[in-house]
Parts: sequence; structure tokens; C-alpha cells
Amino acid sequence: MKRALGTAVDGVLAALVAAVVAAVGLFAFSLVEWPAFNSSNVTRALTTLGQVVCIALLATAIVLYRRGTLARLAKVLTWGGLSGFVTVTLGMPLAATKLYLFGISVDQEFRTEYLTRLTDSPALRDMTYPDIPPFYPAGWFWIGGRVGNLLGMDGWEVFKPFAIGFLAVTAVVAYTLWRQLVRADLAVAVSAVTTALVVAYASPEAYSAVIALLVAPALLLAWGALNRPIPDEPDRSTNWGWGAVVGTGLFLGLAATFYTLYLGMAAFAVTLMAVVSAFLNVRAHKTWRAAIPVVVRLVVIAAISGLVALTVWAPYLADALTGAPATSGTALHYLPEAGAELPFPMFEFSLLGALTMAGTLWLAVRTATSRRAQALSIGVVSVYLWTLLSMAATVAGTTLLSFRLEAVLIVLLGAAGVFGFVEGAKAIYQAVGEPSRFKVAAVTVATIGALAFAQNIPQVLQSEITVAYSDTDGDGNRADKRPPSAVSYYSEVDRAITEQVGRPRDETIVLTADTSFLSYYPYFGFQGLTSHYANPLAQFDQRAAAIEDWTTAETADELITKLDESQWQAPDAFLFRRGADGYTLRLAEDVYPNDPNVRRYTVTFDESLFEDPRFQVTDIGPFALVTRAT
Repeated sequence: MKRALGTAVDGVLAALVAAVVAAVGLFAFSLVEWPAFNSSNVTRALTTLGQVVCIALLATAIVLYRRGTLARLAKVLTWGGLSGFVTVTLGMPLAATKLYLFGISVDQEFRTEYLTRLTDSPALRDMTYPDIPPFYPAGWFWIGGRVGNLLGMDGWEVFKPFAIGFLAVTAVVAYTLWRQLVRADLAVAVSAVTTALVVAYASPEAYSAVIALLVAPALLLAWGALNRPIPDEPDRSTNWGWGAVVGTGLFLGLAATFYTLYLGMAAFAVTLMAVVSAFLNVRAHKTWRAAIPVVVRLVVIAAISGLVALTVWAPYLADALTGAPATSGTALHYLPEAGAELPFPMFEFSLLGALTMAGTLWLAVRTATSRRAQALSIGVVSVYLWTLLSMAATVAGTTLLSFRLEAVLIVLLGAAGVFGFVEGAKAIYQAVGEPSRFKVAAVTVATIGALAFAQNIPQVLQSEITVAYSDTDGDGNRADKRPPSAVSYYSEVDRAITEQVGRPRDETIVLTADTSFLSYYPYFGFQGLTSHYANPLAQFDQRAAAIEDWTTAETADELITKLDESQWQAPDAFLFRRGADGYTLRLAEDVYPNDPNVRRYTVTFDESLFEDPRFQVTDIGPFALVTRAT
């Protein structure tokens, strides 16, 4: 436990350094008026330059660790190198826009809406619907909301710096954990590689990227907690004792508060570890009682993770368990092509393919003799089993969203690839007679490979970066300097609602198909973007039916009666688009198992319904704003 406490202190110091590096870096980037990334190569060149500097810092740290000198300096260089790499790789390409990867489009819309909600208030409330607790884990968004509130920034505006800064902090925390599990120079190398992989393949979903970055060392820790070795098999992860149990429980709890899917996969992997460990113990000791210590440790891990999870899940579970009206939810109703096949990144003809192939070969060769390989192998097997279970679940009319685990698979195989490269290079070195220049050649190949992969990350994220420049931000501007979208009228809509309704935003309900309006301003919505993001307690389908029923009203009196008799609090404002036949709203319905899984359809309100003194109609750009008179 003392070892775990020391690691925690080290992690806090690392996090502080990373936060400072990210804050200074992002602030420095904001001082210059850069050209848009998708129209100039200037920021691309500076990104590469910054990456080279960071990789040089990490290489220097490895050299110092190998020589056994200036260990404290090496640690600080590692902290600066990792956090600086994240900051420059994401921050510089996005330097000329206030938006994060993918802007406010698609999934990023509801994520920004959630962050806006929790920036406005720390209360655990649903991102869209009033008076119900959140269904999506609030951990990342709550922390980001508090950061935004502290800095006096709106949710949409704090999204980018918080996402980058938090990922930078997580990178050094992951290194701190790796440092306790493998020797120092290896910890730097594997932390650098997994950080680069997460930035490249997981960073658009910023809150899940945090868990993806921690999953590999957490699985090593879990294996150390559940599978205690015999005395002649020393392994650093087993030195933690019950600290490993606590650490594993805290990791699973963190996953539960950040991203439910990764919690499910990680818990599945840890449970599989417990089954394997129990089997090995029973076989070794010839008695079922040998499994009891493993079961006890697993139960303690579950208890710790459950307690942490309740910090964000308790309100929703309380409502759900007391019988609050709910629908089954459709969050799992999505099966893209990637979810219908097994991922094999090791067969790609690329640097990623080479790295993951090295990892695959290392796992195949070393799983029988290396506890490190055993832990990562169980993680990899868990991803593939989860994928197969997801395919099987399609028979029951749902999925397990296995396609989103590809980033985790890449990170696990990438970590194994680092160990495979180091051990493979050592084996070749010994086999060819230990030539004096071989180590230099191996280091050269590794360094060039790292630089080549790193500088290609902006290309991997090209479409996500482009959308960040083409979307209109909360100030009504497009970072690529082209004419803004209808979002530029949102500020005028906000002023009109505030003046006409006369209540705070978080006490006002708006019905609109332009749901990105709720991403910029913390109004509550009557209906969400799609059922897949909607809280089951919100009864998405019934709300859609109610909206359609409102359109059948023939008079203002009839409409107002329908609104007042609604089982939910009726909208205080309607933000429509004008159509040929009246005021329109575009709604959505789940059409899984089709891909795409959403069908859009339009409902129309007759304009005459609102030609009544109990309503106020205001034309704002392409919108028709209707508010109920107070």
C-alpha cells in the first residue's frame, strides 16, 4: 500500500506538470492568427517540429534511464515530452479554430451539449431533458464543466482545451503507472507509443480516449492482483499486493464514470483473468479452495469500482429502480460494417500494421512465460470475444458496439509491439554475434519509425480536423473564414427567448430540430437528436408521437390544450424552420438493423395555430421562433 501511495503522489506531480505544459502550449498557440489547417501547411510544419522536440525529450529520458543517471531529470523530461506531444499534435492543427475534432457535428453535438449542461451547473442533470438524472456517465463532462465554469468559458468553448489538456494529463499518469510495472526506459517507450496511438485513433472521442490510454497498464495491474506468482517468478506488478486490487478497482470505477462500454470490456477482461487464475490455482493445488483468494480479490475489486461508479450512477439507478417511466433505449442499436467483422490491424501494410504484428508475434511467443504478455493477451482475447458476442447479440435485435473497441485493441497490441521490438532486437543482437553498431541501428529504426508515425497523425485525423474548421462556432464564425451556417443566428435566438420567456435558460424548454442550439446554450430540450443518445427515462418514442399529435391541432385552443395536458412539461419555445406548408421540424426514428440506423422525417405545424395573442412569433434568419406569452 505504501508503494501505491508513492505512485499516487508521483501521479499528482506528473499531472500538475502536464496541466501546465498543456495550458502554456495552448495559450501560446492562441496568441498567433494561424491559417486554417485545411488550407495551409504552416501549422502542419509546426506540428511536426513540435513532435520532433517532444520525441527528442523522450529519447533523452530513455538514455538517462539506461545510464542510471539523473533519474529525476529523466522523469521530468518524460512528463514534458508526453504532455507536450499531445498538446502539439492536437493543439497546433486546431490552433486556428475554437472547436475540437469533429466540431459540433454528429456525435460531438450531444457531447458538447452535455459539457454545456455541466458547465452551467454542477448538478447531475440530463444533457437534454429536464427533471431526470443523466444516463450517460458524467465523469469527464462534470470535470470539464467545472474547469469551464472556473475559467468563465462556455461549454462549447472549453471543450477543445479541456479535451487536449485532460488527455495530456492522462498520458503522464499512464506513464507513472507503467513506471511501477516495467523498468523505467521501457515505461517511457511504451507510454510514448500508446499515447501516439490513442491520439491517432481514439482522440475524437475525448472521454473514452482517457480510458483507452490507461487500459493496458491497468490490465497488468489486474493480473498482478488476481494471479499471484510463485516466489521464483518475480514481477513488478505483483509487488503491489492489495494495492493492485485497489488500483484495479479504481480503474474500473473511473471507466464506469467515464465510458460504459469500456467499463464493460475491462470488467469482462478482469473477470476472465479471475477465471483463468482460479483455474490455474485449482489445478496447481488440487483443491477448489485454491480459488477462494482469487474470488475474494475479484469481489473487492467489484466493490471498489461499484462505489466509485455510484458517484455518477446513483441518481439514475434510484429513478430506474423505483419504477420511473422509461423505454428500453436504443443506444446499442448500431452496426456499421466495422462491427460486422473481426479487426486485424496487424495485417495492414503500414507502420501500425508492423507494430501490431510485432505485438501479436510477441504475445504468441511469450504468453507462456511472461506475466506481462499474459495480461495483454487476456485483454486482446477479451476484445475479440466481445466482438463475437456483439455479433451474436444481433440475433436478439441489438449489439455490443464492438466496433468502438478497435482503438483499445490497437493500444494493447501496440504496447505488446514495443515489448516485442525490444526483445526481438535483443535476440537478433545476440544471434548475430553482438556487433558493436547493432544497437545504434535498432535505435535509429525505432526513432525514424516513431517520427514517421507521429507526423502522419494529422493526416489520420484529417476529416475530423476539417470539420472543426468548417463548423460554425458559438461566436457565429467559421474558422476557415467561409460564410457561417445558420448557427450564426443562434445568439439572436438566445436573446429573443430570454427576453420573451423571462426565465433563466436552465428553466426554459425549447423544442427544435436544430438541436445543436442546445450545444451552445444550456436550455433544456423537449426532444433530443436521436433515440440513440436519448435517456431511456425521457421516453423518446412517446415524445415523438406527442409532437406529431400536436401537429394535428386545428386551432390555437386545441394546440394549447394538448400542450397543457402533456405528460411532460410542455415547451416554452419552439424553434422552427419555415417550410412551404408551415413551420417544420425534422425528427428521427430508430430503424435498426438498417445502416444508417436513423430515419429522418419532417412534421409540419400550420402557421395559423400560432396566430393568437397567447403566442409570439419572431422571424430570425431561417428560423421562426415561437414562444408562449407570459
